[in-house]
Amino acid sequence: MLAVRLHPEGLEVEDIPVPAPGVGEVLVRVHAAALTRDELEWPSDRLPAIPSYELSGVAVESGTEVYALTPFDRDGVAAEYAVVPEAVLAPKPAALTHIEAAAVPMGGLSAWQALFVHGHLARGERVIVTGASGGVGHIAVQIARAAGAEVVSDPPADVVFDTAGGSIPAGDRVVTVAAEAPGATFFVVEPSRDQLIELARLADRGELRPAIDSTFPLGRAREAFDRLAARGKHGKVVLDVAAS
Repeated sequence: MLAVRLHPEGLEVEDIPVPAPGVGEVLVRVHAAALTRDELEWPSDRLPAIPSYELSGVAVESGTEVYALTPFDRDGVAAEYAVVPEAVLAPKPAALTHIEAAAVPMGGLSAWQALFVHGHLARGERVIVTGASGGVGHIAVQIARAAGAEVVSDPPADVVFDTAGGSIPAGDRVVTVAAEAPGATFFVVEPSRDQLIELARLADRGELRPAIDSTFPLGRAREAFDRLAARGKHGKVVLDVAAS
Protein backbone atom coordinates (compact mmCIF):
# COMPACT_ATOMS: atom_id res chain seq x y z
CA MET A 1 0.00 0.00 0.00
CA LEU A 2 1.03 3.64 -0.38
CA ALA A 3 1.67 5.56 2.83
CA VAL A 4 3.06 8.95 3.79
CA ARG A 5 5.93 8.55 6.23
CA LEU A 6 7.91 11.18 8.07
CA HIS A 7 11.65 10.56 8.29
CA PRO A 8 14.32 12.73 9.94
CA GLU A 9 15.14 14.10 6.47
CA GLY A 10 11.49 14.79 5.55
CA LEU A 11 8.28 13.32 4.13
CA GLU A 12 8.26 10.40 1.73
CA VAL A 13 5.43 8.53 -0.02
CA GLU A 14 6.39 4.88 0.21
CA ASP A 15 5.08 1.46 -0.73
CA ILE A 16 4.89 -0.54 2.50
CA PRO A 17 3.04 -3.72 3.57
CA VAL A 18 -0.62 -3.51 4.54
CA PRO A 19 -0.76 -3.71 8.36
CA ALA A 20 -2.47 -6.65 10.03
CA PRO A 21 -5.04 -5.89 12.75
CA GLY A 22 -4.53 -7.38 16.18
CA VAL A 23 -7.01 -8.13 18.94
CA GLY A 24 -9.50 -5.28 19.29
CA GLU A 25 -8.35 -3.63 16.06
CA VAL A 26 -9.97 -3.07 12.67
CA LEU A 27 -8.35 -2.74 9.25
CA VAL A 28 -9.79 0.34 7.53
CA ARG A 29 -9.53 1.24 3.85
CA VAL A 30 -8.81 4.93 4.24
CA HIS A 31 -10.72 7.26 1.92
CA ALA A 32 -9.62 10.55 3.49
CA ALA A 33 -7.19 11.67 6.20
CA ALA A 34 -7.10 15.17 7.66
CA LEU A 35 -3.92 16.94 8.72
CA THR A 36 -3.07 18.91 11.85
CA ARG A 37 -0.31 21.38 12.66
CA ASP A 38 2.80 20.13 14.49
CA GLU A 39 2.69 16.63 13.01
CA LEU A 40 6.03 17.26 11.32
CA GLU A 41 7.68 18.27 14.60
CA TRP A 42 7.69 14.85 16.24
CA PRO A 43 10.90 13.84 18.04
CA SER A 44 13.31 11.74 16.01
CA ASP A 45 12.83 8.71 18.28
CA ARG A 46 9.28 8.39 16.90
CA LEU A 47 10.43 8.24 13.29
CA PRO A 48 9.73 6.95 10.76
CA ALA A 49 6.05 7.55 11.40
CA ILE A 50 2.83 7.97 9.44
CA PRO A 51 1.14 11.34 10.13
CA SER A 52 -2.57 12.19 10.44
CA TYR A 53 -4.94 10.99 13.15
CA GLU A 54 -8.30 11.80 11.55
CA LEU A 55 -9.78 9.41 9.04
CA SER A 56 -12.88 8.45 7.18
CA GLY A 57 -13.08 5.18 5.34
CA VAL A 58 -14.54 1.70 5.18
CA ALA A 59 -13.92 -1.16 7.61
CA VAL A 60 -12.52 -3.91 5.38
CA GLU A 61 -14.18 -6.90 7.05
CA SER A 62 -17.66 -5.46 7.61
CA GLY A 63 -17.90 -2.94 4.76
CA THR A 64 -19.16 -0.30 7.23
CA GLU A 65 -18.35 3.35 6.60
CA VAL A 66 -16.52 4.67 9.66
CA TYR A 67 -14.62 7.69 10.93
CA ALA A 68 -12.36 8.28 13.91
CA LEU A 69 -9.77 10.22 15.80
CA THR A 70 -7.08 7.63 16.40
CA PRO A 71 -4.80 7.51 19.48
CA PHE A 72 -1.69 9.68 19.30
CA ASP A 73 0.70 7.03 20.63
CA ARG A 74 0.67 4.95 17.44
CA ASP A 75 1.18 5.35 13.70
CA GLY A 76 -1.23 7.66 11.94
CA VAL A 77 -3.58 7.08 9.02
CA ALA A 78 -2.18 8.92 5.98
CA ALA A 79 -2.10 5.68 4.04
CA GLU A 80 -4.31 3.51 1.86
CA TYR A 81 -5.00 1.23 4.83
CA ALA A 82 -4.77 1.77 8.58
CA VAL A 83 -5.24 -0.38 11.65
CA VAL A 84 -7.52 1.40 14.13
CA PRO A 85 -8.67 0.38 17.62
CA GLU A 86 -12.28 -0.75 17.31
CA ALA A 87 -13.18 1.21 20.46
CA VAL A 88 -12.61 4.59 18.77
CA LEU A 89 -14.38 3.89 15.45
CA ALA A 90 -17.82 5.39 14.91
CA PRO A 91 -20.26 5.16 11.99
CA LYS A 92 -19.52 7.88 9.45
CA PRO A 93 -22.11 10.69 9.24
CA ALA A 94 -24.35 9.77 6.32
CA ALA A 95 -24.80 13.41 5.31
CA LEU A 96 -21.07 14.03 4.89
CA THR A 97 -18.64 12.89 2.23
CA HIS A 98 -15.52 11.04 3.33
CA ILE A 99 -13.53 14.26 2.85
CA GLU A 100 -15.92 16.16 5.11
CA ALA A 101 -16.14 13.37 7.68
CA ALA A 102 -12.35 13.20 8.01
CA ALA A 103 -12.36 16.92 8.83
CA VAL A 104 -14.61 16.48 11.87
CA PRO A 105 -12.89 14.34 14.55
CA MET A 106 -10.09 16.58 15.88
CA GLY A 107 -12.03 19.84 15.81
CA GLY A 108 -15.35 18.23 16.72
CA LEU A 109 -14.05 16.29 19.70
CA SER A 110 -11.96 19.26 20.90
CA ALA A 111 -15.06 21.45 20.79
CA TRP A 112 -17.35 18.85 22.38
CA GLN A 113 -14.97 18.13 25.24
CA ALA A 114 -14.27 21.82 25.84
CA LEU A 115 -17.90 22.89 25.86
CA PHE A 116 -19.56 19.98 27.63
CA VAL A 117 -16.96 17.86 29.46
CA HIS A 118 -14.83 20.70 30.83
CA GLY A 119 -17.03 23.78 30.34
CA HIS A 120 -20.36 22.19 31.39
CA LEU A 121 -22.20 24.38 28.90
CA ALA A 122 -25.98 24.41 29.34
CA ARG A 123 -28.86 25.56 27.16
CA GLY A 124 -29.40 29.31 27.32
CA GLU A 125 -25.90 30.12 28.54
CA ARG A 126 -23.60 32.63 26.86
CA VAL A 127 -20.39 31.33 25.31
CA ILE A 128 -17.39 33.04 23.72
CA VAL A 129 -15.25 31.08 21.26
CA THR A 130 -11.91 32.69 20.45
CA GLY A 131 -10.61 31.90 16.98
CA ALA A 132 -14.20 31.28 15.92
CA SER A 133 -13.26 30.98 12.25
CA GLY A 134 -10.47 28.46 12.87
CA GLY A 135 -10.49 24.71 12.46
CA VAL A 136 -11.73 24.05 16.00
CA GLY A 137 -13.53 27.33 16.57
CA HIS A 138 -15.95 27.17 13.63
CA ILE A 139 -17.09 23.72 14.75
CA ALA A 140 -17.42 24.86 18.38
CA VAL A 141 -19.72 27.69 17.31
CA GLN A 142 -22.01 25.27 15.46
CA ILE A 143 -22.08 22.79 18.35
CA ALA A 144 -22.80 25.50 20.92
CA ARG A 145 -25.71 26.86 18.87
CA ALA A 146 -27.10 23.39 18.32
CA ALA A 147 -27.07 22.93 22.12
CA GLY A 148 -29.17 26.05 22.58
CA ALA A 149 -26.38 28.31 23.84
CA GLU A 150 -25.93 31.92 22.77
CA VAL A 151 -22.61 32.53 21.03
CA VAL A 152 -21.41 36.07 21.81
CA SER A 153 -18.28 38.13 21.13
CA ASP A 154 -18.16 40.21 24.33
CA PRO A 155 -18.12 39.38 28.06
CA PRO A 156 -19.80 38.56 30.28
CA ALA A 157 -19.97 34.90 29.33
CA ASP A 158 -20.77 31.72 31.20
CA VAL A 159 -18.21 29.73 29.20
CA VAL A 160 -15.14 30.89 27.29
CA PHE A 161 -13.53 28.40 24.92
CA ASP A 162 -10.08 29.60 23.85
CA THR A 163 -8.74 28.06 20.66
CA ALA A 164 -6.35 30.86 19.69
CA GLY A 165 -4.16 31.67 22.71
CA GLY A 166 -3.10 35.17 23.73
CA SER A 167 -5.44 37.37 25.74
CA ILE A 168 -8.42 35.34 26.92
CA PRO A 169 -11.80 37.03 27.61
CA ALA A 170 -13.26 36.77 31.09
CA GLY A 171 -15.83 34.11 31.82
CA ASP A 172 -17.25 32.06 34.65
CA ARG A 173 -15.70 28.88 33.20
CA VAL A 174 -12.69 29.17 30.89
CA VAL A 175 -11.40 26.24 28.86
CA THR A 176 -8.44 26.29 26.46
CA VAL A 177 -6.72 23.99 23.99
CA ALA A 178 -4.17 26.66 23.02
CA ALA A 179 -1.87 26.92 26.05
CA GLU A 180 -1.98 26.70 29.82
CA ALA A 181 -3.23 29.95 31.35
CA PRO A 182 -4.11 31.13 34.90
CA GLY A 183 -7.73 30.42 35.77
CA ALA A 184 -8.30 28.30 32.67
CA THR A 185 -8.75 24.55 32.25
CA PHE A 186 -6.24 23.31 29.69
CA PHE A 187 -6.77 19.91 28.08
CA VAL A 188 -5.62 17.71 25.22
CA VAL A 189 -8.36 16.16 23.11
CA GLU A 190 -8.99 12.44 23.52
CA PRO A 191 -10.55 9.96 21.07
CA SER A 192 -14.17 9.11 21.85
CA ARG A 193 -16.52 6.89 19.87
CA ASP A 194 -19.59 8.01 21.84
CA GLN A 195 -18.89 11.68 21.19
CA LEU A 196 -18.28 11.03 17.49
CA ILE A 197 -21.71 9.40 17.35
CA GLU A 198 -23.22 12.59 18.81
CA LEU A 199 -21.30 14.72 16.30
CA ALA A 200 -22.55 12.50 13.47
CA ARG A 201 -26.12 13.07 14.63
CA LEU A 202 -25.57 16.83 14.46
CA ALA A 203 -24.11 16.51 10.97
CA ASP A 204 -26.98 14.33 9.78
CA ARG A 205 -29.47 16.90 11.12
CA GLY A 206 -27.70 19.64 9.17
CA GLU A 207 -26.42 21.37 12.31
CA LEU A 208 -22.72 20.66 11.78
CA ARG A 209 -20.69 21.12 8.61
CA PRO A 210 -16.87 21.27 8.63
CA ALA A 211 -15.04 23.78 6.47
CA ILE A 212 -12.62 22.29 3.93
CA ASP A 213 -9.75 24.49 2.80
CA SER A 214 -8.18 22.14 0.27
CA THR A 215 -7.61 18.52 -0.67
CA PHE A 216 -4.52 16.72 -1.98
CA PRO A 217 -3.80 13.14 -3.07
CA LEU A 218 -1.29 11.13 -1.03
CA GLY A 219 1.43 11.76 -3.59
CA ARG A 220 1.23 15.49 -2.92
CA ALA A 221 1.51 15.23 0.86
CA ARG A 222 4.39 17.73 0.99
CA GLU A 223 2.19 20.33 -0.74
CA ALA A 224 -0.61 19.54 1.69
CA PHE A 225 1.60 20.27 4.68
CA ASP A 226 2.87 23.44 3.01
CA ARG A 227 -0.73 24.56 2.64
CA LEU A 228 -1.38 23.66 6.27
CA ALA A 229 1.32 26.11 7.34
CA ALA A 230 0.30 28.87 4.93
CA ARG A 231 -1.49 32.08 5.85
CA GLY A 232 -5.06 32.66 4.76
CA LYS A 233 -6.13 29.07 5.21
CA HIS A 234 -9.80 28.51 6.09
CA GLY A 235 -10.84 25.05 7.18
CA LYS A 236 -9.09 21.69 7.14
CA VAL A 237 -6.48 20.42 4.76
CA VAL A 238 -7.40 16.83 3.82
CA LEU A 239 -5.61 14.06 1.97
CA ASP A 240 -8.01 12.53 -0.56
CA VAL A 241 -6.60 9.02 -0.27
CA ALA A 242 -9.24 7.44 -2.50
CA ALA A 243 -8.11 9.67 -5.36
CA SER A 244 -4.47 8.60 -5.04
